Amino acid sequence: MKKIMNGKVIGWVRKVLPFYLFTFLPLHANACTNFIVAKGASKNGSVICSYNADSYGAFMNLAHYPAAKHQKGDMRKIYEWDTNKYLGEIPEALETYNVVGNINEWQVTIGETTYGGREEMVDSTGVIDYGSLIYIALQRSKTAREAIKTMTSLVETYGYYSEGETFTICDPNEAWILEMQGCGPDRQQSKERVVWVALRVPDDAICGHANQSRIGRFNPKDKDNVMCSKNVVKYAKKMGWYDGKDEDFSWKMVYAFPDFSGRRICDARVWSFFNHHVKGMDRYLPWALGIDANAEDMPLWVVPDHKLGVADIMNDMRDHFEGTPLSVVDTTDIGGGIWQMPYRPTPLYFTVDGKKCFNERPTSTQQTAWSFVSEMRSWLPREMGGCFWFGNDDGNMVAYTPVYCSMTRRPECYNTPGADDVTFSLKNAYWVENWVSNMVYPRYSVLFPSLKEVRDSLQQAYFAQQPKIEAKAKDMQPADMQRYLNDYSIEQAQRMLERWKQLAFYLVVKYNDMAVKPDKDGRFLRTKHGLGERVSRPGFPSSYARKVLENSNNKFIVPNEKK
Repeated sequence: MKKIMNGKVIGWVRKVLPFYLFTFLPLHANACTNFIVAKGASKNGSVICSYNADSYGAFMNLAHYPAAKHQKGDMRKIYEWDTNKYLGEIPEALETYNVVGNINEWQVTIGETTYGGREEMVDSTGVIDYGSLIYIALQRSKTAREAIKTMTSLVETYGYYSEGETFTICDPNEAWILEMQGCGPDRQQSKERVVWVALRVPDDAICGHANQSRIGRFNPKDKDNVMCSKNVVKYAKKMGWYDGKDEDFSWKMVYAFPDFSGRRICDARVWSFFNHHVKGMDRYLPWALGIDANAEDMPLWVVPDHKLGVADIMNDMRDHFEGTPLSVVDTTDIGGGIWQMPYRPTPLYFTVDGKKCFNERPTSTQQTAWSFVSEMRSWLPREMGGCFWFGNDDGNMVAYTPVYCSMTRRPECYNTPGADDVTFSLKNAYWVENWVSNMVYPRYSVLFPSLKEVRDSLQQAYFAQQPKIEAKAKDMQPADMQRYLNDYSIEQAQRMLERWKQLAFYLVVKYNDMAVKPDKDGRFLRTKHGLGERVSRPGFPSSYARKVLENSNNKFIVPNEKK
């Protein structure tokens, strides 16, 4: 089936293949989400991008690679980001830049989502995987364009080990989306190692990607806004996947066809992002639903009806399709349990009586290991122009704390000695935040308001403090500015951790045994005799109580009693 995607039969494929692939191909496990705001679409002229790192059971500290000088002949060992498997080594750059999280000292930010694509294109002999490529590029690039050139030249030289990938690559002036796939492991018949294409997001637009290839047709002659490999169309023709005109070539239709899961499980997240900020997105709802094989394709980017800020993107990263036909906040769906949890257990697909079924997959998901919203501001000194807002769990369940791009020291809570994916630590943000969120998930409608109050209070405090902090830093010498912002970022992260511990203790006490203890201003009430005040017992929400009765065939109705 994969070999028939050429110019002559693409119409037939659009009708048949989505349902075929839904039945037989699994969704890739590393399912992430990226949103992008170009500078003309933001409230203050900054470039903004976001990333949810969604990988089941993953644990990761806030990354840091200090700036360094290297000798000619120094080599860098490459270990696959997802598995720590050794892949090989490449020559080290003579100079590398400071990187903290996914931003470097020049405010370049890179995110990604894996879309897989054609399995036969995976190069098992490649030396550089997608994760390593991100951090190598951040260490070697001063601009987004330079990062794209660095990334593509590296994989053209050493081979690309991973599956099809979409990268967000931004700097204070430009936002780009890059898609890349290998050319298979066979080196005897061809020297081709990779195909790729990168498009600049227009300055007035927003863009997104979520595990489905997003780039369709493009114009290689537009050198200001398009970069691509020389073989981007030729390779597809050589493999027999496309025989149409070069100008009609669509990257995603040939290399990563958007099947049911590519639309409903992946593109739907981008559709919801657009839907928050653009009127008329109902036009593309049939595409997002994934059922209509002939639905109108969703655009790669849109111009928002209003300017966006960092807080808007944080809210977008917390989305559960609220207010749309895909909403998982639905009182008619028992999948959310008694207390209407807007999360569903994984895997996404499950079978009932031989029928293959699926869960909706919103942006906010429980398997997020860490999340960021990065703001890049060209008018500020670069030591503080890049503010990387970081959270070590599902974006809906955390307050993003500020991490400035010039940081060379990390908060202990984001880099805790001894803590890892199987070692809990009260000093570690990932584990404390997961402790809290895992209390909230199953009793969401009851417990989440308490978490949200703390989350939003912290977030608003960070936003309120930021102008004063940056005004003070702006008058400092670069070294003093860097030190001051580093201290501030560490202090906020550590205070967040302490506040989250308090929240954990509060939730345990207040909602113990499915009852609710009364409190006022954060203090639990006591009787005049010194005991805790009587608890309330809210019982079933009315909508769920009705389902209990219906599903039990009225077995729980109390019979009439004689008075």
